[in-house]
Amino acid sequence: MSKNSKPLQVMGIVNVTPDSFSDGGEYNRLNDAVDHVAQLINDGADLIDIGGESTRPGSNSVAEQEELDRVVPLVKAVRERFDVPISVDTTKARVMSESIRAGANLINDVNALREEGALEALSASNVEVCLMHMQGEPRSMQHNPLYDDVVCDVKTFLQERVHACENAGIDRERIWLDPGFGFGKSVRHNYQLLQRLQAFHELQLPLLVGLSRKSMIGHVTGREVKERLAGSLAAATIAAMKGARIIRVHDVKETVDAMKVIAATLEGEHL
Repeated sequence: MSKNSKPLQVMGIVNVTPDSFSDGGEYNRLNDAVDHVAQLINDGADLIDIGGESTRPGSNSVAEQEELDRVVPLVKAVRERFDVPISVDTTKARVMSESIRAGANLINDVNALREEGALEALSASNVEVCLMHMQGEPRSMQHNPLYDDVVCDVKTFLQERVHACENAGIDRERIWLDPGFGFGKSVRHNYQLLQRLQAFHELQLPLLVGLSRKSMIGHVTGREVKERLAGSLAAATIAAMKGARIIRVHDVKETVDAMKVIAATLEGEHL
């Protein structure tokens, strides 16, 4: 699979949590979340990413049943109302299985299917999966992250997880990769990953990246979380030009416009 074999897409974030770093508590009621999905689709989102457990640095885990209660009703509601691919951001095997049953098309796992039963949940389905790199766990991942070479180390981890998926019967054509910006990385590590993002094409799988409003943006701009649009668009543009195929963002409308310009540039169109 070549890096450009999939179209450039924008993934809109819907956090049904009280404590996500950017929009915690804004959409944790079902009607509010459905309205937000409608707005994201109207703004041009190609797919929706629903998360019921915050993975911001320092966050605590959520009980399985609580996450199910947050996520599954929204997946069902979105599937009933909209014709849009649904991604579910979870590490838990049962949440994966129930979300797939409710209509999810992709499982976006920050833990790369390392939880007990996760590989089995995906191998029993035909949905796609995104494997992300994270050093440590959310509550401690930013406590002095260390690498020999962050790009090589992340690539090695992702390759190992791809092999684990293949051994479990998950076809390569269903797999996306995410280097995990902000997940157990210093600011320097994050910008090294972005600078050398094209190195991940050696794994011959499409890339999904999430840079929107993250602390790596705030560190260099000095902006608070909700004032990081310009920096987020710059990072998204760099990632897309370096071959990322899905850009996961909070600010869909603006990112869609930026990606249209990038797509036209990459295709060599003359308007």
